[in-house]
Amino acid sequence: MHTGTHTSSLAGPARRHVPRAVLVLAVATALVSGTVASATGSSASQLRVRVHDGRVDVPVRGGTATVDAATLRAEARTEDGRVVLLSAPADQGLGRASDPVRTASGAAWSYPEKGLRAEVRADHGRLLVTLTGTALTGTAPTGSGGDTSVRWPVTATDPAAAEVQLPRGEGLSLPVDDPFWNSSDGALVGEEQELSSQLSMPMWGYTLRSGRAGVSYIVPTDIGTSLTFASQDGRLRATAKHGFAAGNGTGAYTVAFSLTDGSPVAPAVDYRNWLAEHGQLGSLSEKIKQNPQTAKLLGAFHAYAWGGARRPAYLDRLKELGVSRLWLGYDSDDSPMTGEDVKAAEAAGYLVGPYDSFANGQQKTDDSSPNSVWPDDVYPRFCVLRADGTPQPGFHKKGCYLSSQAFEQAEPQQHYLADRTRSLVANGADSYFLDVDAAGELFRDFDPAHAMTMDEDRANRLARMRRLTDGSYDASTGRPAPLVLGSESAGSWANQVLAFDHGSGTPVDGRLWAMESGHFDNGPQDPKDDGAWGGYAPEQAAATFFKPVRTTDFKPEHQARVAAALKAMYDPRYRVPLYETALHGSLVNVERWELPFSKLPEQKTTRALLAMLDNTPLNFVLSDKDPRDGQNQRELAALQQYFAPLHQAAGTRQLTSFRWLTGDHLVQRTVFGDGTLTVTANFGSTVHDGLPGGCVDATVRGRPGTQRLCPADVVS
Repeated sequence: MHTGTHTSSLAGPARRHVPRAVLVLAVATALVSGTVASATGSSASQLRVRVHDGRVDVPVRGGTATVDAATLRAEARTEDGRVVLLSAPADQGLGRASDPVRTASGAAWSYPEKGLRAEVRADHGRLLVTLTGTALTGTAPTGSGGDTSVRWPVTATDPAAAEVQLPRGEGLSLPVDDPFWNSSDGALVGEEQELSSQLSMPMWGYTLRSGRAGVSYIVPTDIGTSLTFASQDGRLRATAKHGFAAGNGTGAYTVAFSLTDGSPVAPAVDYRNWLAEHGQLGSLSEKIKQNPQTAKLLGAFHAYAWGGARRPAYLDRLKELGVSRLWLGYDSDDSPMTGEDVKAAEAAGYLVGPYDSFANGQQKTDDSSPNSVWPDDVYPRFCVLRADGTPQPGFHKKGCYLSSQAFEQAEPQQHYLADRTRSLVANGADSYFLDVDAAGELFRDFDPAHAMTMDEDRANRLARMRRLTDGSYDASTGRPAPLVLGSESAGSWANQVLAFDHGSGTPVDGRLWAMESGHFDNGPQDPKDDGAWGGYAPEQAAATFFKPVRTTDFKPEHQARVAAALKAMYDPRYRVPLYETALHGSLVNVERWELPFSKLPEQKTTRALLAMLDNTPLNFVLSDKDPRDGQNQRELAALQQYFAPLHQAAGTRQLTSFRWLTGDHLVQRTVFGDGTLTVTANFGSTVHDGLPGGCVDATVRGRPGTQRLCPADVVS
């Protein structure tokens, strides 16, 4: 059983009243939270760096790390005498290493055959290792792996390793010897996942069997870095790979190692501290101060509206049902919300925002998305060009992806982005959902008219999202018009410019795309081989969003894959709130918009419990043309009424503790704001300490009693 991470529970005179067990917990957690004295990047600590026998000893919080220069094998000896393996030797030849030498900040050596220089030092109690390419040509194309590459660190190889933590969506903690994840059913082994786009944060970790120690890994140079899992002797291991290429802006590779207290969310605690130390952690409270409309997110569920669900009469009905707060989005189609609709939503206390994307361009046709049609010759002049000179194909292979650099160069004179936004919020909308920009699929552009690296692509996206957030996108009136901004599956790098995201709450399994597209065993150019998920008809209630789908709705030959994918995504035994531990109180995190609450009936109870446990909103789709609309409205209202006071109390607070209360991981507890909100969820089928299976209890500090929700009583 793992205990929580109380990062500030020892403040002030209350310390003498804290039970000894909690004191031990808090001090152990300080290994990653920085609340005890430790080695830092100061010159004094560098006096303790020791070079001997081709190895370098570096003081870290909780012990001493040792790096073998010849192989990059790294281990740490803890203050209580344990040895923890930080990394096995690099998973490919590095060539002969030069002798390590002391430097002003730590130690350094080189791998001449590989064209790499290595530097190690202590920083905020962590071991910091940086590899830099010394002979990069800049000619390697995107996706080639760079001019040279390394496969390191090689992690979770310690014989005592018990679980590995992976920031897929909200987060997973996987037993290293779990048969499901070691087999093809788990669809994890052999899969290469980009840290900058396929994982929600550039970190991971593992814990030891004792439950009292572990290791955290942070990769601030995430672009060009991936993580791949392998199974050896029935045990998982995770190996990072970095490609060095000057043209990709990936010439340096840094990994920060920390010893942790063994909590399954400790790597996320470490990452939150890293963000704060480097001025990269946003604050939802500050965002509310800058734009008071952002406060409407607290307690709100999220929904996309179709048809009559955008109109005042429908919104009045939601208010009558007791829906106190709601983020309401809508497509930029031929019947968007009008000024009257927006006023009705605002009168109900709801936020309203159009869907948009700056990512795609294509010729205007009868079936082209309005968001992909641009004026003048933006398409095809702004297309991202690949190394071979051909355009980067756009979404669903239509048109092309548009270069953020081309837009940034043109924006001061042409205002393409500002004009688009002004047109979509002319109805008075106070929010905006910008698809793709924060999701992390970055491009290198080889067009000399608007060349860019992937790092520059990210910087451009951050700049234009920031303009939407602070209102500076519209300089025509002289008055900033800030918008409550959201984006798709936000990588942690975007947390400062967003108020919410749709997608990083979902630990997406790759087989989800087969389920959604209907192509399990054939290509997208072929007819669907399984239409269970549904398509884009009927109009105003497309089956792909509104049709509930169960495992048995798929063809028999596909059902095992569907069941395995849903297990990988929603089995609560593997779920841990890594994203919330790092970023709760910075932005509001929601599941993917094409996975509304009603889409997966078999997962309703689990998804509702996870939302309450993690203090994250559920998302819905609404349409008066949906035959299940009445049921959908009632479920939204019942669940939002329970959620609203919890999120209003703790939505701006940190997640300060996560615990498994039972050995099977089916009873879990979270604490926000060091006691502002405590939530206990029972995902099992038997009563635990008075809490029935399938139910959740919540206690808000300063409010009487415990509030209970059993989702099965209000959903069907």
